[in-house]
Amino acid sequence: MTQQSHFFAHLARMKLINRWPLMHNVRTENVQEHSLQVAMVAHALALIRNRFFNGTVNADRIATIALFHDVSEVITGDLPTPVKYFNSTIANEYKKIEKIAEQKLIGMAPEAFTEDYARLIDGHKHSEDEAFIVKAADVLCAYLKTLEELNAGNQEFKLAKNRLDTLLKQYQSPEVDYFIEKYVPSFSLSLDEITQDEQSEA
Repeated sequence: MTQQSHFFAHLARMKLINRWPLMHNVRTENVQEHSLQVAMVAHALALIRNRFFNGTVNADRIATIALFHDVSEVITGDLPTPVKYFNSTIANEYKKIEKIAEQKLIGMAPEAFTEDYARLIDGHKHSEDEAFIVKAADVLCAYLKTLEELNAGNQEFKLAKNRLDTLLKQYQSPEVDYFIEKYVPSFSLSLDEITQDEQSEA
């Protein structure tokens, strides 16, 4: 008889963890939906790198890593960025806590698939390119969240937008710059506006 595993029940609780907990949100975002968006954006960044900038990364693997990039938060919760990066000591200690949580989750995975999930969850098993693309997608999605909130009239996200904008520029990544130039402007448009553009192109 297969041993019972609580791994997937833990992962299902990602939808109960809200992001941006110290800030007023017009629309609350949870970790599960954020992870899906990060996976989609990371997949796109990988395709952009491969198609236009001579990359050779595995877009499907990168998308799957991105799906799991925040799973440790079902154990740690989502620590707000101002707290997480208040100083280097807190940042370093929190990284240690994240690693412990990741190993705990890997240990919960069904025994037959432990190594498969370890390759997705354990950052030490990701290449430098994989780690960068997932991180860049994570930051891009946070940036898109700030645009969503600002467009809804919530000025609480103004400084966060400026900080993330600066960070994305510092990456000096051609695939990130391409995504921002080609795709990000649409996120500031209404449904009617993007629908009209699609109809005019048809």
